Amino acid sequence: MKKILPVLLMMILCSCGRSPHQADSQPEQTSAVSETVTQFVQDLQHLPTEAAERYTPLNYDRQRAVWLPYVRYPEYMTGKSSSEFRTAVGELFSQAASQGINTVYVHVHPCGDAYYDSDIFPVGSCLDADYDPLAIMLEEAHSRRLSVHAWINPLRCQTIEEMRELPDDFIIKKWTDTPGCHIVREVNGRWYLDPACPETDELIKSCVEEIIEKYDVDGIHIDDYFYPTTDTEFDREEFEASGSDDLAAWRMDNCTRFVKTIYDTVNSCDSRVLFGISPQGSISGNYESQYADVKLWGGVSGYCDYIVPQIYFGFLNETSPFDKTLSDWEELVCPEVDLVIGLGVYKTGRNDKWAGAAGETEWIDDPDIIKKQVSLVENSSAEGIAFYR
Repeated sequence: MKKILPVLLMMILCSCGRSPHQADSQPEQTSAVSETVTQFVQDLQHLPTEAAERYTPLNYDRQRAVWLPYVRYPEYMTGKSSSEFRTAVGELFSQAASQGINTVYVHVHPCGDAYYDSDIFPVGSCLDADYDPLAIMLEEAHSRRLSVHAWINPLRCQTIEEMRELPDDFIIKKWTDTPGCHIVREVNGRWYLDPACPETDELIKSCVEEIIEKYDVDGIHIDDYFYPTTDTEFDREEFEASGSDDLAAWRMDNCTRFVKTIYDTVNSCDSRVLFGISPQGSISGNYESQYADVKLWGGVSGYCDYIVPQIYFGFLNETSPFDKTLSDWEELVCPEVDLVIGLGVYKTGRNDKWAGAAGETEWIDDPDIIKKQVSLVENSSAEGIAFYR
């Protein structure tokens, strides 16, 4: 703060000051200006010093990103000391940086848990030692000039078995134990927050606030875990009480509400931190199975800063060929939302049973698919690429 005071004072004096002749002829006005400057400086000295010392988020005009999912944490984290974890992620980030990666999406809140120091959520099951994984990952990534986006899953929580083992004061466990409480619902043995409930929005908001306020993250990132089922019984009572006659539209509105909550929360905490959404690659699939209104989120400003469709399809995919799907997303996004294309590196060398007869063995027969996709993306209007595993 001391360093910026003289500069600000000079700026004010330059903007308010007059020539010596004018000052002599208007002493009363000069006195008024001096009093204004004095008062401004006194007020400035009472501002919190954090404003001048805040971390400046590190983000790039063109993302070249990679996801670090929690399913990899047993390899890097479980049974490891803090120094061993630091060495492991340091080597991983060095390798990424050497391959041109400039952004990492690190999983910090995958299943109603936390791989950071949280006052809200229990520690993630992959962490069995006393250290802060996110703090270490931030240090190791930022030292290599890698941008770090904290990746959260807003709705997915623990399994039934995992929830039983958690402390009774955990807020989500309290909801599961309260008769008639429908804030969390069970689907196929796992708990999910219900997007229809205002308590869900508040918990998501608190999660985002906690991360941004405690850590120097460069972005907040969510992927394609929206509604966990199309079953009408999932939220039948809330839907009937809503007065709506269109279940799909109502569910889309619920998802849009919590997406908007995240966007507004990020901006209220620090407008320089980015918020990104990574929906599934099929535009129609987002509506048919997850009630994710990607045309709104990516096509209108005010819902996200960037969108990363997971176009994990080959060129011969019978329902969603890569080149056509890429073109559809290019047409969808508005100028205020950056388009980053997610590529499924993990499919290389594997059979793709969902691609149809023509594309089923494409990832085996053509080992250069990712290289071709990268070339196509780099010659498109997209602003970046993200690689999954």
